Formats: sequence, structure tokens, C-alpha cells
Amino acid sequence: MAEEKIINLRPHHLLCTQGYSGKGYDENFVRNMTEITTKMRTDSDLKVRIVFSTDDLCKYCPRKRGEGICADDHKVLGFDAGVIDFLKLEEKVYGYQELIHEINEKMTSEKMKNICGNCEWHQMSACEKNILSGKYLLNSCLN
Repeated sequence: MAEEKIINLRPHHLLCTQGYSGKGYDENFVRNMTEITTKMRTDSDLKVRIVFSTDDLCKYCPRKRGEGICADDHKVLGFDAGVIDFLKLEEKVYGYQELIHEINEKMTSEKMKNICGNCEWHQMSACEKNILSGKYLLNSCLN
């Protein structure tokens, strides 16, 4: 397993990456987010390292204040906690598609609102629609 194929990802970004549609804070953020989500949406063998802190998507976020420090910690830590509890996550490496399949099997509109209801992107993004429809499931074992 090559190290460059492992993406560091905070828990709530498992949901955000499924709703991402090319919009963001600025050009650098969008470029980074597009590059990472493209890998996630096309590489069925991709591994992610779940981290309970800032991650690879945060790299160019203008809200990042330093390693492990987000200006919106009061909100994002709550989103993370919701996903950690929902999936019983630990800080370790997972197969990205395994997590996406688990999310697809368990997620409901009500759970999305409970986890993401206070997110500024929630109303304008396709997160809920894409997650509930399984849009980014690869090698689907759902028959």
C-alpha cells in the first residue's frame, strides 16, 4: 500500500466529499478539494486515514488557523462527533469505499439533519441527495 494513496480525512468529511460540486472558499481550496474528491470518486482501492483533527481537505481552507486548529472548531468538532458516533470510527486507516457503503446502508434524512443541520453548506450542497442515492458507491455490493 503506497503512502501517497492514503488520504488523511476528518470524520465529517466522509459526508462532505460526497456532496462536493466544485464550489468552495477560493481557488486553492477548490483545486485541492477537486483533486482529492476525484480520487475518492474513482479509485475503488483508495484508503483514508481517519484523523480527529484537520486533514488533507483542510490544507487550503481559509478557516484553518494551524495544524489541528480551525476557526470553526465549535461547529466542526460537533460534526465530527456525530460521524464518529454514527460509524463508531477510530483514528486508523480504512478503505474509503467500505466507509461509503456503510454510510449508504445506515444513513437517513433525519440522521443527516442531526449531524449536518448546522452546516453552512448543508442547504446548498448535494450531500444528502448523493449519500441517500449512493451516487459515489463503486463496486456496489448492493443488490
